[in-house]
Amino acid sequence: MSYTKRSFDELNVLDDFLMNAIASDPEVGNAFCRTLLSVLLQKEIGNIQIISQKVIMPPTPEHRGIRLDIEAREALEISPGLPSLNIYDVEPHLYDLDKLPKHNRFYQARIDGRYMKSGEKDFSALPNLYILTITEEDPFDQDYMIYTVHNQCQEVPDLEYNDGLVFYYFNASGTKGGTPAIKAMLNYLKNSSESNVINNDIRELHQYVTTVKLQPEVRDEYMHLDELIAWHRKDEIRDTTISNIFDLLSDYGQTPEDLKEQINSQKDISILRQWHKLAARADSIEDFRRKIQ
Repeated sequence: MSYTKRSFDELNVLDDFLMNAIASDPEVGNAFCRTLLSVLLQKEIGNIQIISQKVIMPPTPEHRGIRLDIEAREALEISPGLPSLNIYDVEPHLYDLDKLPKHNRFYQARIDGRYMKSGEKDFSALPNLYILTITEEDPFDQDYMIYTVHNQCQEVPDLEYNDGLVFYYFNASGTKGGTPAIKAMLNYLKNSSESNVINNDIRELHQYVTTVKLQPEVRDEYMHLDELIAWHRKDEIRDTTISNIFDLLSDYGQTPEDLKEQINSQKDISILRQWHKLAARADSIEDFRRKIQ
């Protein structure tokens, strides 16, 4: 969760708290996302379903899950051998810009993994996936306002390689590339004041922003954000410690189910940290089991 200690009134749409609050609003969230996507991607967006703060659980306790800021699902006409969905993952990202490529590679894999059932052999219906990362600063230091990244054959650049996957990096500080409409939208996302409302699309977005900011419950939630962040960090520390324990035990074979349950059910981080040290010193899984009794 990216977090900037601004007052509530100073929040911009690029602050993920405000963007998620707008996207999840039952009255304006759908229209907000359609307008945002249509301007940034410069194309018409059809009917979409919005899921804010979507959590994709890991396949096993030893692995990492993800949380999507905004997932938009656009239904397509059903045709044999073609995808029936466009998936748009929208992620405002203010920190750790140097880690974005591998961060997005992992997110893409976890998103795609939900859409293939066990034993399914036909990959043609796998949804198109568009991952949109929006940053305040330039992640690649080339001064472009948009970087479009997709798979390509190095030996034959003109070879059509349609895997349905595109990464977009929108840089709100960029001056090259893009269009005036994209530039205006990025300026507004970075500084969501009325002075940056310069066209109808942004005027529409600004109305949604104003509507959500006037809701007392949204302001109250932001006032308690420090507590929420502390809770999330506590959960992250616990999950990471558990993952590290399982990783150490994997050197000795598969962890028995009852031991997995015992470790996963432990809520006390101090105990889990002690168990982590014991796992590092254990000679076997059974040796570890004895030491934590």
